[in-house]
Amino acid sequence: MSVRTGYVYGVAAYLCWGAFPLFFMLLAAVDPLEVIPWRVLTALVVCLVALACVRRWGLFAAILRSPRQLGWFAVSGLLLYANWQIFVVAVVTGHIIETALGYFINPIVTILIGVLVRRERLRPAQWTAVGIAAAGVLVTAFAYGTFPWIALGLAFSFGLYGAVRKLASENVDALTGLTVETLVTAPLAVAQLVVIAVFAGGLHAFEHGPAVTIPLLLSGLLTAIPLLLFGGANRRLPLSHLGFIQFTTPVLNFLTGWLVFGEHMDAARWIGFATVWLALAVLLWDMARTIRRGRSRQDPPEPPPLTGEIGVRPGP
Repeated sequence: MSVRTGYVYGVAAYLCWGAFPLFFMLLAAVDPLEVIPWRVLTALVVCLVALACVRRWGLFAAILRSPRQLGWFAVSGLLLYANWQIFVVAVVTGHIIETALGYFINPIVTILIGVLVRRERLRPAQWTAVGIAAAGVLVTAFAYGTFPWIALGLAFSFGLYGAVRKLASENVDALTGLTVETLVTAPLAVAQLVVIAVFAGGLHAFEHGPAVTIPLLLSGLLTAIPLLLFGGANRRLPLSHLGFIQFTTPVLNFLTGWLVFGEHMDAARWIGFATVWLALAVLLWDMARTIRRGRSRQDPPEPPPLTGEIGVRPGP
């Protein structure tokens, strides 16, 4: 399998995720609490059709027959559902820059989860990165005038999602995993739509004309495409390479919020972001140094996929 093709797939996936704020702003006329249920249901339809096309029912059926795996996928599905909901609410309410902060923080959160849940031991440079990032979060909280719940909600929901997916299975491909996760969260999506219809004045997602209806119906397809691209990249590239590419998404989110939608960035916010970027630079430097040492000892070039390393994530 071509490494160059892996880079093409990886960059394409993260570019798609980086463009998600622009896409979901097309749905700004719709209540964000109504957007996610439709996204889940349309994504489930797309995934079932894709599974039928590639005839990959065996693993899907095996997961449904395993109470342990199905239970873990139910938990990961709920965490993914929460991540999607936080992201869309943040985008349509003018907090795109804070979503970028969340995905910049995500690798640090992944490290903390590795320490607390998997009892992993960190190198001094990794502890330094964690401390710098914590300082950045405090500066950012001061800059926003409130605790950055959106950023931390995105970072922790996806950090925990990655940890739970490891417990469920590390060998399940992106398409099968997303199909199971959307299947188990489909009842929640339906229930959320029912609650909105009964207690929140009804469902209005399809009352805004084709300019809104078409993107809404395509949201499931646009959820699946970058995941499939990511799956292709994941099979062709070392995790360390994907770890570097993943920062394409929060960089694009940051630029979209700042330059396209004109979200405010005062001096304190710049300091907070710069602190988090410094933490990531320390983390990347430490990872690059570790890879070089491994190669000099004739170890395999790809580091083990520990959560103490840069957490490679699918996007929002």
